[in-house]
Amino acid sequence: MEKKYSIFHIEGGLGKNIMATAVAQCIKNNYPDRELIVVGSYPEIFLNLKFVDRVYRIGNTPYFYQNYIENTDNLIFRSEPYFTTSYINQTSHLIKSWCDLFQLEYNEETPQLIFNRAQESEAIGMWYRDKPIMVIQTNGGPPSQKVTNAWTRDMPPLIAQEIAQHYSQDYHIIQVTRDNTFTIPGAEVVTNIESSMMFLSLLKFSKKRFLIDSSLQHAAQALNLKSTVLWIGNSPSVLGYDLHDNISPQLPSIMLPDSYMGKYDIGGRTYECPIQDEKLFNVEEIISSIDNQ
Repeated sequence: MEKKYSIFHIEGGLGKNIMATAVAQCIKNNYPDRELIVVGSYPEIFLNLKFVDRVYRIGNTPYFYQNYIENTDNLIFRSEPYFTTSYINQTSHLIKSWCDLFQLEYNEETPQLIFNRAQESEAIGMWYRDKPIMVIQTNGGPPSQKVTNAWTRDMPPLIAQEIAQHYSQDYHIIQVTRDNTFTIPGAEVVTNIESSMMFLSLLKFSKKRFLIDSSLQHAAQALNLKSTVLWIGNSPSVLGYDLHDNISPQLPSIMLPDSYMGKYDIGGRTYECPIQDEKLFNVEEIISSIDNQ
């Protein structure tokens, strides 16, 4: 009997690949009789998902055409959801826009992360601390990002320091950031962990989470860990989750001469910044949210 395949190709960062686990589940739910083959930039994310039959890293796909394309019954799922009308107009969450793009019946599939036994054991040794852990992600995006603090996504330094100081007596503060960015005094700084799953496993050992629009808030959703998430340039209605407390400021309008399909460039063009100071967020509101996690 001829095998039938659904082939799902994902490009982009860690957060996008975590979101893609929901799309992969949706593909499998719509085509349960087909083997689901995933090709992604973070294959480790998909390896433990039972509805995924085979995983490849982009650029490392030996004999792929002969195995899955040539003379087979296949469906190809490879399109860019960030270019859909519903995402650009912010009328639908990116996951739903992605599924609609593939003409799939979307049934509220949500991101998933599954850790195997070896990963669980390794994570215990990696993340055990004497005090409960509070994770603060201050910076996101790729290491190649030109600015050290992207105003559209990254946490204002004074906010991060004030929140960390408030909880430092009772919690071990772990700051997740990129290299060459500001560091919170007294915090343990995490900038690069080779294994994506070991990096994300930090959340499983955390008691409090203060995050930004980046990979950890997607992972927290996948692990059903309520978090406090700050938003600036993007909208939680299209990239966030109702599980979290999503806190967004009111930004003044300015001229945006180089904005095209999105209001702000996520890399944070400095001349597009409408912010005059760091009084974007109410610290008491943030503390109240964190206390209620």
